[in-house]
Amino acid sequence: MKTRSVTALTAALALVPLLAAGGAGQSAVAAESGAAGSAARPESVLLRGIDLDSATIPELQARMDRGSLTSSELTLAYLRRIREVDPKINAVLRTSPAALREAAASDARRRLGRARGPLDGIPVLLKDNVDTRDMPTTAGSLALAGSPPARDAELVGRLRAAGAVVLGKANLSEWANFRAAKPTSGWSAVGGQTHNPYVLDRNPCGSSAGSAAAVAASLAQVAVGTETDGSIVCPAGMNGVVGHKPSLGLVSRSGVVPISAEQDTAGPMARSVVDTAIAFSVLSGHRAAGADGAFGLTEADPRGGGLRGKRIGLWRLPSLGAEVDALMTRTAERLRTAGAEVVEVTPPYQDRLAELEFPALLSEFHRDVDAYLASRGGPRDLAGLIAFNRAHPAERTCFAGQELFEQALAAPPTTDPGYRAMRAELKDLSRRSIDETMAAHSLDAIASPANPPAWTTDCARGDNDVIPSSTPAAVAGYPSLSVPAGFVGELPVGLLLMAGDRQDAGLLSLGAAVERRLDARRAPRYLPTAGPREVPGGRS
Repeated sequence: MKTRSVTALTAALALVPLLAAGGAGQSAVAAESGAAGSAARPESVLLRGIDLDSATIPELQARMDRGSLTSSELTLAYLRRIREVDPKINAVLRTSPAALREAAASDARRRLGRARGPLDGIPVLLKDNVDTRDMPTTAGSLALAGSPPARDAELVGRLRAAGAVVLGKANLSEWANFRAAKPTSGWSAVGGQTHNPYVLDRNPCGSSAGSAAAVAASLAQVAVGTETDGSIVCPAGMNGVVGHKPSLGLVSRSGVVPISAEQDTAGPMARSVVDTAIAFSVLSGHRAAGADGAFGLTEADPRGGGLRGKRIGLWRLPSLGAEVDALMTRTAERLRTAGAEVVEVTPPYQDRLAELEFPALLSEFHRDVDAYLASRGGPRDLAGLIAFNRAHPAERTCFAGQELFEQALAAPPTTDPGYRAMRAELKDLSRRSIDETMAAHSLDAIASPANPPAWTTDCARGDNDVIPSSTPAAVAGYPSLSVPAGFVGELPVGLLLMAGDRQDAGLLSLGAAVERRLDARRAPRYLPTAGPREVPGGRS
């Protein structure tokens, strides 16, 4: 049953209205172009009449099949945008010298009628904690900035086999934000600080900051992020894009710099749910692509995928501020108007999850990072990594601390009975928090705010970390999905959807319906500041 639910992803999505509309953000982008201030985007997002900000993968594939677009043209357009736009946001660490060759190979396959599926010829950015044999993989750390890994991560092999163009590597929070007690999200010693493209002095959130900011700025069609707790869904929400944290185990962790095998997963980020779903199908190894290259979406039942009759539990989280809470009220009303039943819920056991998660992650990080470092050049274990940071001042230019490294070095091993009891309780309570809530209210999903409005980036202060919404699904290993919900002023806020284990296909289908109803995405305007008002911060 679990395998069938993932393989049937395409049919379950039922995204015909989305494809016909040309992407959820199209009308918002048109409205944005006439707004005041810096609304006019000086860097063109048009390619042969295609608005890259709103075009979906099926639309691009249809054009490539007709011969009105090539992968080489698409890849060159994204490389040009990286050159022109990325200096504002600093989201891309490096581009691949092989990208144009990969695009040309895709064009050759297509001419011969041998396209490999819906990602063939589509440019994809990778977070720089995902191993690539032909580019450095640093996790943002100078300690890993030497030779590339010996082999690709398994998920990169799947992307290459599907014909995707690996465009380059995205910046990230160094060591996926698992180094200092008060880190600054989006900063790494290798890449510097990534900025939120909506308001440049605001933070992009989470360790997948570069992946989310790059997708928001239309620097790639899709990006890959990773999450232990919040590092896909918070950056997606804060940068106004879609982010999917898959069920644990559906995407291989092999070749990904770890925090915890019990919670880590890679997942896709894109400007639409349909693109996110297509990328997920490849990353998870379930490619049910149709011959038309549109991933079978045009064959979906046009009556499916709607909101009528869906039951959604709203977990309000008023601690994120009155403006976010008001946005959640408006969101619930819009979902009700579309036929959904929205009931307010509060998943149980959250205080205990917060108490137990961090100590468990310390033990798991020590185990897992030691195993990874043993396979790379540079420091061979966590103790060596701590010594490296002490010896290299460039590792301390934003924040000096490596308290989490030091605590992990002293943490009990994962063979310790106390640790084992802790992880068992975490798994039990996190799953019950979702399962019991969904069963008690007969829910299709639980919804909550994915993020507060972005806080001002400040190396001296670090992040304001008060977002609990990602934790239940992250600790349980259940899927979650962030979809643009709207704005507080100029700053995006996402709606986080979560469901039970291996319910990724149904969650993506529901997310597509929510996306169509809210139609909340608009392109960033790269404003230098939004004024002096500070807002609550968020989880990485």
